[in-house]
Amino acid sequence: MIKINLTLFLSVVYTTLAFSQSKIVKDGELYFSWGYNTEWYTRSNIHISQPSLKNNVTFVNIVAHDHKGWDQQLLRTQLTIPQYNYRIGYFFNKKQDWGFEINFDHTKYVVVHNQSVRMTGVYHGRNVDTTVIANPSTIVWQLNNGANFLEFNLVKRIRLVNVWKSNFRLDGLLKLGVGPNIPHVQNTIFGNDNYPHFQLGGWNADADAAIRLTFFKHLFFELYDKVVYARYWDLRLYNGTGKQAFGCYELALVIGGTFKL
Repeated sequence: MIKINLTLFLSVVYTTLAFSQSKIVKDGELYFSWGYNTEWYTRSNIHISQPSLKNNVTFVNIVAHDHKGWDQQLLRTQLTIPQYNYRIGYFFNKKQDWGFEINFDHTKYVVVHNQSVRMTGVYHGRNVDTTVIANPSTIVWQLNNGANFLEFNLVKRIRLVNVWKSNFRLDGLLKLGVGPNIPHVQNTIFGNDNYPHFQLGGWNADADAAIRLTFFKHLFFELYDKVVYARYWDLRLYNGTGKQAFGCYELALVIGGTFKL
């Protein structure tokens, strides 16, 4: 999936460069970035449907966390193992400061093990409303190779500070967008493992605010925070599917390059 994502990213870069040479775009600014991120998640209900097993249950207010990776021997692991993000964006006009951005966030979502959680619904054909412990006999739920938000953002740049012939520039960025989720689903439900896999699994909407410091017109560092609402459905598991929705707060630091066209 990493290779697929990078191939898609490079294809978008090529297409954008070709588009920038067309007569439609007379003036603009292209940028790329790469960085690492951390997330906090709201509590969530996870609904499990296994018709052949007569199971239709909901785990209520379940707690989950991220799995940063970059805080554990970062320089000894591959760049794509920790939680990361990459972006390609284009400002259409120097004067207007409006742009469009394609953003991919590799975010990890892991349900806290051994927590007490309420389970309601129908289990083996019988109504249940009880408290269980999250473990392999009930639920182990991971989007640990990614909850993975792909987003298409509208961007507004706000110029804040510009010194020394624009060699040092401080800008604010506001972003709004939507896009699909591409989760890697791995779980154990009532003792039965699924086959870990990537899939299209829902949609998300995001709002970002960022501070970007640009050096010598081309290199920039950006600190951004964002809020995301994500809905997942038809997540494949053993003899059934699952669904959930949660909110996410994300904080990230990125490095990138920007080029006038």
